[in-house]
Amino acid sequence: MPTEPLRCAGALIVDDDGRIFIQRRSPERRLFPNCWDIVGGHLEPGEEVQDALHREVTEETGWTVSHVLGQVGEYRYTGDDGLTRVETDFLVRVDGDLSRPRLEEGKHTEYRWLAERDVDLLDEHRAVNDGLIRRIAENGFAALRSIGL
Repeated sequence: MPTEPLRCAGALIVDDDGRIFIQRRSPERRLFPNCWDIVGGHLEPGEEVQDALHREVTEETGWTVSHVLGQVGEYRYTGDDGLTRVETDFLVRVDGDLSRPRLEEGKHTEYRWLAERDVDLLDEHRAVNDGLIRRIAENGFAALRSIGL
């Protein structure tokens, strides 16, 4: 069991309408099965957060990060696997066809563009006291408003 928390990078990908890209994790996933989530994942050994951010966006969507608009926050949580993680999340813009993401086969089953008024969707299949992904999205929308988007 690792003594240090696992490091993760997350991307709140924003479109021209101020919506955030989310994708549903497959029901077979060990962590947060069948839940909506943002793009992201664990840092590889020796990898920097920004490098992981760019890699994860490309792996999970086929898009490439064009602009990092800012950091949304850093979140510490313990997954249902018992491992503690520290996740750093960023608002980003991407290059690519936003109507045609290339979801990672076996890892994600669907996607959608989330408007701020629809954040309660993120509570679906999540433990009542969890609320982390919803807080991250709410902080993302607040950051978008603060920069005028």
